[in-house]
Amino acid sequence: MIQAHDTLPLIDDELDLMAELLPLAGRDIVELGCGAAAMARALLLRHPDCHVTALEVDQRQHAKNLAAPAAGLHFMLGGAQAIPLPDAGFDIAWMLKSLHHVPLPLMVQALGEAARVLRPGGHLYVSEPVYAGPLNELIRHFNDEGVVRAAAQAALDEALRSGPWTQVAERRFAVPVRFADFADFERRMMRPTFADHHIDAAMLATVGAAFAPHCGPDGAHFTRPMHLRLLRRA
Repeated sequence: MIQAHDTLPLIDDELDLMAELLPLAGRDIVELGCGAAAMARALLLRHPDCHVTALEVDQRQHAKNLAAPAAGLHFMLGGAQAIPLPDAGFDIAWMLKSLHHVPLPLMVQALGEAARVLRPGGHLYVSEPVYAGPLNELIRHFNDEGVVRAAAQAALDEALRSGPWTQVAERRFAVPVRFADFADFERRMMRPTFADHHIDAAMLATVGAAFAPHCGPDGAHFTRPMHLRLLRRA
């Protein structure tokens, strides 16, 4: 049976979508929850006249980021719910699979903080994974994010009702995700530096058995459905 996510347009590089929706050249950008800052690094290769301030709450990932500097990229330790930056300093804020990681009671506050650090007319780009699809079914064995992903969308709805926002674009799409083997999946998804999923031998065996049918000679290939909402600050 064809699932709804199987019919979504496939986007190999989300930066292409971002460039379609936003003028990026020469912009001051803040990334809230940057991880390894892969998107920021890719953006700066295309637009070296940009400046990106990338925030991360995971101290281990932050240390890795500091050890791999790049021109135009400034790393800071901090969360979206309390951005350690002055008002109205940025043209664009983006949250890439990070809003649902903000503590649930603080999600609306985080969106308020994003509004505070944006200049009038600035944009907030929020891209969130959808709670659907085979990859999601694997992950929910050890990390069921149904509640927090729904809360992230509800927080955006509330921010639109009560905050200085207008939604100017909304897209649903899918991105390819590949794992070389189960060890790669375990490292990236089951044992991230920012969370302890309490993986024991029984859970490892259960997820390994569920992963095996997806894996072939060239690894396991998935598509992850995504939901993008682009907001503009009044």
